[in-house]
Amino acid sequence: MKRHDKLAETIPVGTLGILALESSRKLGDKVDQYIVDWRADRAKRHTAASSFAGYNRDSFIIESACPRFGSGEAKGIIRESVRGDDLYLLVDVCNYSLTYTVCGQTNHMSPDDHYQDLKRIIAAVGGKARRITVIMPFLYESRQHRRSARESLDCALALQELTQMGVESIITFDAHDPRVQNAIPLKSFETVQPTYQFIKALLKNVDDLTVDSDHLMIVSPDEGAMSRAVYFANVLGIDVGMFYKRRDYSRIVDGRNPIIAHEFLGADLEGKDVIIIDDMISSGESMVDVATELKSRKAGRIFVAATFGLFTNGMQKFDRAKEAGIIDRVLTTNLVYQPQEVLSRDYYIDVDMSKYIALLIDTLNHDQSISQLLNPTERIQSILKRFGQR
Repeated sequence: MKRHDKLAETIPVGTLGILALESSRKLGDKVDQYIVDWRADRAKRHTAASSFAGYNRDSFIIESACPRFGSGEAKGIIRESVRGDDLYLLVDVCNYSLTYTVCGQTNHMSPDDHYQDLKRIIAAVGGKARRITVIMPFLYESRQHRRSARESLDCALALQELTQMGVESIITFDAHDPRVQNAIPLKSFETVQPTYQFIKALLKNVDDLTVDSDHLMIVSPDEGAMSRAVYFANVLGIDVGMFYKRRDYSRIVDGRNPIIAHEFLGADLEGKDVIIIDDMISSGESMVDVATELKSRKAGRIFVAATFGLFTNGMQKFDRAKEAGIIDRVLTTNLVYQPQEVLSRDYYIDVDMSKYIALLIDTLNHDQSISQLLNPTERIQSILKRFGQR
């Protein structure tokens, strides 16, 4: 029996409602279609499922908007009743493609703007929902997760603010540092790893990939990503290596201490394919530098995998690395906005997360545990067998 078929034996917490803000509308539509199809199929085969009011619908998307006045001020609007609903709010704080007008000038929406819109929609709910869950794939201000001088802790403040507004649970993906959840110890906070989806995408797109310790290695680009790399390597049964960055702490360039050199710790790389795994690609400078260092150590093909592909300086750096034979493929998810510039690259692999999010929402709406969904070890072993890697 499939996981989503088992849900037919339970009753939902409340009528399901998905509020996909404009920043996540494309992803929200995909998630919605999965749940619509599953529940239509479930209702045909299970009487209990078809008898629950509002269980089987053409769409679970609730229409909402955040229109703006000429001054740039805005308001949140929900265009249908949400009384008693179990609401799931989807927001992509990294979607810079959206614009608004301020006194005749065009502004691109920043993470701050998206976060404010999220609060506006929660305020528009007005406490009428049965439960509110925020799904924020890229956690707002998560790169500022700890204090190292007299500076703000924006991520912790945002988490506290959302829970004070009535948010019951927050789901994010691959948080830069999961310890930010200490800011809201009495509320549910889940950080989800897309490890299974990365492995599946690699196996489907790279025909001659051999997953064993003689042919493949996982490398962490820095000490901060080490736990992520260790888990990835352990479920695949291969070795792990790590780079650490030597920085010049006497200078600050573009808000950070410049990197002097990348030092490698790990086994011999000669002839092995390498997967560099991290939570995000920002400018891409660090990833390309690490890949170059790996090539100098006679590594084989290099696959760059990151949950969030921000590509803040465009794709030219990766184009040059591909042409020079430094990298082979780049994998990022559709959890954040993907410009056509990224999608059009023949070396780019788009890792679709919509089905996974749909499973999380459908399971939580039935008030069932998502622990098996958060631990994909069994599914990873299953797909490795399917592709003849075990």
